[in-house]
Amino acid sequence: MINLLIKNGRIIDPSQGIDGIGDILIEAGKIKKVRIQKSKFRKETKNTDLKILSEELKTIDAKGLIVMPGLIDMHVHLREPGFEYKETIKTGTIAAVKGGFTTVCCMPNTYPVNDNASVTEFIIRKAAQEGCCIVLPIGAITKEQKGEELAAIGTMKNEGCIAFSDDGHPVLNSLIMRRALEYSKTFDVPIISHCEDLTLSENGVINEGLISLTLGLNGIPSEAEQIMVFRDISLAELTGGNLHIAHVSTEGSVEIIRDAKKRGINVTAETCPHYFSITEEAVRGYDTNAKVNPPLRTKRDIEAIKNGLKDGTIDVIATDHAPHHRDEKLKEFDMAPFGISGLETALGLSLRLVKEGILTLSQLVEKLTLNPARILQTDKGSLKVGNDAHIVIVDGNKEFKVEAEKFVSKGKNTPFEGWVLKGMPVITISKGRVYEW
Repeated sequence: MINLLIKNGRIIDPSQGIDGIGDILIEAGKIKKVRIQKSKFRKETKNTDLKILSEELKTIDAKGLIVMPGLIDMHVHLREPGFEYKETIKTGTIAAVKGGFTTVCCMPNTYPVNDNASVTEFIIRKAAQEGCCIVLPIGAITKEQKGEELAAIGTMKNEGCIAFSDDGHPVLNSLIMRRALEYSKTFDVPIISHCEDLTLSENGVINEGLISLTLGLNGIPSEAEQIMVFRDISLAELTGGNLHIAHVSTEGSVEIIRDAKKRGINVTAETCPHYFSITEEAVRGYDTNAKVNPPLRTKRDIEAIKNGLKDGTIDVIATDHAPHHRDEKLKEFDMAPFGISGLETALGLSLRLVKEGILTLSQLVEKLTLNPARILQTDKGSLKVGNDAHIVIVDGNKEFKVEAEKFVSKGKNTPFEGWVLKGMPVITISKGRVYEW
């Protein structure tokens, strides 16, 4: 296990209210001490002496760099088992650590579906063998994600599932969703809802509006999302269950969630970088790399999502990393699959929120570490003494050009090709290894 001293970095850890220049001592892969020299919030700390217990110690001078807990992604598709031609646990976790993520939660829409303990056990075992970061499986709410019968939630929780979702498929049956939320109380796990009314979105491929009309493509109205957000929040109010809304994309959804939180309903929410970075305009030219579900929306929706992030209505930024084989995205727009490969661009896109004054850097780190950790009830996302050293060191001034061919993920499907982003991980410490980029 690694012994390491990180010196002179700006340490940001919302879990401890830390934002200041300092040092971190890592011994045997665990955080031994944190010393803050200069802080925005306090003049000094008690840990003034980092006594080095090991002679074999590597030192990283992080002066001018940002040191933060390894990021947590609540929403990724690692594709294994069953779709290894799109992504594997190995390639997906390499992409994660390159993007600064040291913990990822993988959705259950594999083949076979992760709706039983055997598949859960396979994912955990494969991740232990080949994963570059921590992999926390998300189990299916219903068997085969068909929405007809609850999966064995208790058994999968005991095997290691951190949450439950039929992501990619909404649970249309309200009674089944009610029962799932009741189970979420019993087993103390979040139910992650893919909010989509299929009767409204059927055959739709982009946002419903002038552009869908102009391009001659079937549209998906905002109401397809909002109706289900409202229903699931109503069920959360009825049951007191643990509800988390995935990939929020519309102004109406933000308003519904904001109102629910004001009324004390137990609901949390996430959005993704593409929903606050680009609009439906990106699909002009029939660019299938901008085809995602829910679809890219309007400028008004983007502003609402930014406001939701700012006021805390939206708790988490997740990637919804959805890699596909290049041949699939080369199909006609109607036939191409939904999804963006997002792990390697997420931090750079999210840092734009800081530049725009939407979030402070500490608030952004909170949405990428502390908040997902709280929702998932994991000790990841913190630099507390005694924790495993999962850390990302970021150069906030370093610019990089998005070039899909240089992605380490198998998925090269990105609508951000050619963008120049500012701020990127230069070192990621994960599972006892140091990755330098």
